[in-house]
Amino acid sequence: MTLPDAQSPETASPLTDSDRLAGGLLGLLVGDALGVPYEFRHARDIPPASLIEFTPPPDFARAHHSVLPGTWSDDGAHALCLLASLLDCGRLDLDDLGARLLAWYEHGYMAVDGVVFDVGLTCGAAIRAIRAGTPAAQAGPSGQYDNGNGSLMRALPLALWHRGSDQSLVHDAHQQSLPTHGHLRSQVCCALYCLWARRVLAASNDAWGEAVASLRAIYASMPDALEELEWWLRPDDAPEGNGSGYVVDSLRSARMVQDASTYGGVVRAAIALGNDTDTTACIAGGIAGLRFGGQGIPERWRTQLRGSELYQPLLEKLLHWSMTELIDE
Repeated sequence: MTLPDAQSPETASPLTDSDRLAGGLLGLLVGDALGVPYEFRHARDIPPASLIEFTPPPDFARAHHSVLPGTWSDDGAHALCLLASLLDCGRLDLDDLGARLLAWYEHGYMAVDGVVFDVGLTCGAAIRAIRAGTPAAQAGPSGQYDNGNGSLMRALPLALWHRGSDQSLVHDAHQQSLPTHGHLRSQVCCALYCLWARRVLAASNDAWGEAVASLRAIYASMPDALEELEWWLRPDDAPEGNGSGYVVDSLRSARMVQDASTYGGVVRAAIALGNDTDTTACIAGGIAGLRFGGQGIPERWRTQLRGSELYQPLLEKLLHWSMTELIDE
């Protein structure tokens, strides 16, 4: 799919659903790859926003020295595992998703150059459990301290693919978390993120507010989930985040940086938070890609993003499937 150069919000043409879908997938991959060199650094050590590029300034002590610029990490790979599973199975199949995550872990499936260089502790434990024979739906650790952002970072393709009701999307968002993150808090974060993405895809003027209202209505009969939403996520509070690996902080951080008026501004603000820079920029970049479309992602970043042979066929298949679904409706 060929995309025009990035346009300013004032001059950009109206976005189609295809523009937004492409922007969502490319937005998460570019954000992830952009954040890779800056991972594990304090905010005070991140270069000025204008210097945040795939290749950092020469004097910056980059993370993952052997990884070529423009390479996504586990975030992008897991998102592509989920998208490929959805497109091939035509539904959310947790055992198939688990098998693909294991193929990533062992063989570099959906990793650029087939190289796995970043494995989260919780994801690693879950995937090893799958390898040992645990069903994917039971593999994700579910303790209070198992609420990293590993299921949230891959969740966006579910919202891009899904055509069911909000209730069905929330159910599937909970389910897709289970292979790596079984705690209800992680599931709730994935559900809210997917509803938020759905409203952005529909060009809502209050995507977050509408997503929260819908989730509250769905959780009215799910008191434990409603408690997680209101007590831990606190969705009505002004978003404040530190770019950490905690799932709630990741979601808050991704929301906080959406105040930027361009895709580049959003992902650079995410990286400027420091800490888990690739994942924060992945989560925020997916939403920003939906907002600004593929044409809103700077052309140099789209060009320098590696792994086109992995994501391009999936993107084309997603766009074709989406058009077919709209015609059928």
